Amino acid sequence: MQQPSPKKELLKILGVGFGIAVTIGGTIGTGILRKPGPIAAQLGEPWLIMTVWIAVSIYAFLGTLCTIELGTSVPKAGAWYVYAQRAFGNYAGFVVGINSWLGTCAALGFGVYTMSEYMALLIPSLLGYEAYIAASILLVLTGIHWIGLALASNFQNVMSFLKAVGLFTFVAVCFIYGKEISPADASLTTSKIIQTGSFIGPLIFSLQAIFYTYDGWHTAAYFTEEDKDPSKNLPKSMIGGVLLIIVIYLLCNMAILYILPMNELANSKLAAADAIRLIFGEGSGKIVTIFLMVSILGIVNAQMLFNPRVLYSMSRDGLFINAGTYVNKGGTPALAMPITATVAILLILAGKEACEKLSDIATFFFVLGYTSGFASLLALRKKEPLLPRPWKVPAYPVLPILMLIISLAFLVSAIFQDISSSWYALLFLVISYPIFLVVQRLNR
Repeated sequence: MQQPSPKKELLKILGVGFGIAVTIGGTIGTGILRKPGPIAAQLGEPWLIMTVWIAVSIYAFLGTLCTIELGTSVPKAGAWYVYAQRAFGNYAGFVVGINSWLGTCAALGFGVYTMSEYMALLIPSLLGYEAYIAASILLVLTGIHWIGLALASNFQNVMSFLKAVGLFTFVAVCFIYGKEISPADASLTTSKIIQTGSFIGPLIFSLQAIFYTYDGWHTAAYFTEEDKDPSKNLPKSMIGGVLLIIVIYLLCNMAILYILPMNELANSKLAAADAIRLIFGEGSGKIVTIFLMVSILGIVNAQMLFNPRVLYSMSRDGLFINAGTYVNKGGTPALAMPITATVAILLILAGKEACEKLSDIATFFFVLGYTSGFASLLALRKKEPLLPRPWKVPAYPVLPILMLIISLAFLVSAIFQDISSSWYALLFLVISYPIFLVVQRLNR
């Protein structure tokens, strides 16, 4: 393997194309193929389902507008960590950064483990070896990323392109070859709303499901330090990427609602596969399985790209080990990337349940990341009024305040949705301060 050099700067070689690709790749995973079923079971009406998807789409778009200001005014690797550290100091930055990194490690491990399970469905002889297959996939990706940013970013471009083409093809197939359901089949008389007589519970469940499906809309902000011209490219990357995601998500839902009866959709664990199976028969389910593997590979590759940048940036600020600032000749954080891969592999070998549980806990911190971002925007406007801002969020301060309130509401609902995981998250917040003090002392 290439030895780390004392060079401590990332390479400025990225542009708009990569920004759009990593936004799509870092956001669209299996959620759009899995979540329509559980959401249909909760809401039961097409118009209500589409309304909730549109509402969260607007949130992601408005959040993008806020994040562009942060990314262009503080063009450093690390996204939420960088903004929290600059706005609120080292401890706030440490909490946001380490939890963002650890949560993504868990998501990384869970993602490749799920991919190995799909491989075992296609090749039954692999059953029982999923953990080793998942670790091997991650090792191969680690090798690709070690070679350098150019190869890893090109790989991301290809994966994102295949993912977008695959989903647009799915939509076209549903509308061209599928048969529209009758009005009688378009509603579910046993939805949770009807069963409970209340909108609140089903609506919160559905909002959270869609909210997490959109997680990743901010991914391009992690790479502003490596962008050739972030003040011009980041707005195009983030707005173009999130608009493409919104179009894909809404069209996919419309296609699924067009051909799947609501009672069948409500019981579906993989709505897209059931839609294709309805059109082409039982044997066609493998097509969606292969697409799922490509989709997961794209999001895992994006996570392998951005997550080490958080450790790199923390190391530069003295909040992680100093050696974490080393960058190899290919532009890869030479220590942060292997550490990230190692932690993800250890989680994989600990079992899927460990990854899944840590991912559930990390959900709390992902929402905390959004919340800290909008709070940072407001704080930096007051703390550093003369900071150059090539892009300014429209309707300031109304828009960031609104986004902060909505994010806090999501944070509270996430706590009550999974009390046990939230307790673990709160416990980590309590012990994070002593860890922070130890890290600072070691660096001194």
